[in-house]
Amino acid sequence: MITLKQLRYLSALAVHRHFGRAAEACSVTQPALSMQIRDLERQLGVQLVERRPGDVVLTDIGIEVAERGQQVLAEVRDLVDFARHRRSVLTGRLVLGVIPTLAPYVLPRMLSTIQRSYPDLQIELRETQTRVLLDELARGELDAVMLALPLFDPDIDTMELFDDPFLLAVPSTDTRLNTTRVSPRDIEHDRLILLEEGHCLRDQALTFCANARQNGTMGLGATSLATVMQMVANGYGVTLVPQIAVDVEVRDQRVKLLRFATPQPGRTIGLAWRRTSPRKADFIALGQLVTESLGAADSARLHGNADQTSTSPVSARRFSMQ
Repeated sequence: MITLKQLRYLSALAVHRHFGRAAEACSVTQPALSMQIRDLERQLGVQLVERRPGDVVLTDIGIEVAERGQQVLAEVRDLVDFARHRRSVLTGRLVLGVIPTLAPYVLPRMLSTIQRSYPDLQIELRETQTRVLLDELARGELDAVMLALPLFDPDIDTMELFDDPFLLAVPSTDTRLNTTRVSPRDIEHDRLILLEEGHCLRDQALTFCANARQNGTMGLGATSLATVMQMVANGYGVTLVPQIAVDVEVRDQRVKLLRFATPQPGRTIGLAWRRTSPRKADFIALGQLVTESLGAADSARLHGNADQTSTSPVSARRFSMQ
């Protein structure tokens, strides 16, 4: 009889493509993992793994078995979640994935509110790029993901949290006034600095600045917004920065921010989870808490700033940062 342990080991092997790393991920010895894989191959009567020196490649049928096994493991996790969490909201362990262009700016604001409101909830965080997060969500390694919407996957449910408009960050030596409203035509595409490929913020910026694909952008391949902003501060170019990152990333007086004319470019941030997960009530409660915590933090910041005259409306479903 095939066991969940065998499926878990095969799944780890498919991800790491190395017996040693897969064994480490599963907290077992390499011989133990290898033996279970061989037992699984004998039970199925097929070769799942092509063994090479220092490398592992799954056969075509091995890939199919691993994918089906991941679905089984995800359903088992959902079954456990259903039993453990059906009586109370936001208790126990919840593994949340967050994209890097959100994590440093959202997590500090929301975690204290969540811990205060739901002390029995244990949140574990995973920060990486969208593609990796969605793969891990599908495999059941993550319970939910906070990222930019929309997503076009029938197996994933989403909840919109807030709108995050983009601003144009330029060196302070730029001659335009702070009150100037800019458009895509005003961006010098050969001076546009973006994050490296794989970051959804890069793709969103390129979508807005459509000509940048043709004219080219600066090939710096920065891995973080902090690096990009330092390049702008030192006069190497311009960039699009999400408003939610402004308080953290735009403290350098050598950087000036310009707003875009309507319609402003931006992104919609939301929460995503597997459609089959029984913890939908948890995710909706988490999403509402995120919008409330961000709304409270933003309101307090705006009231403490004499230059600001209004705050953004907050609702349980959507927080719009204007």
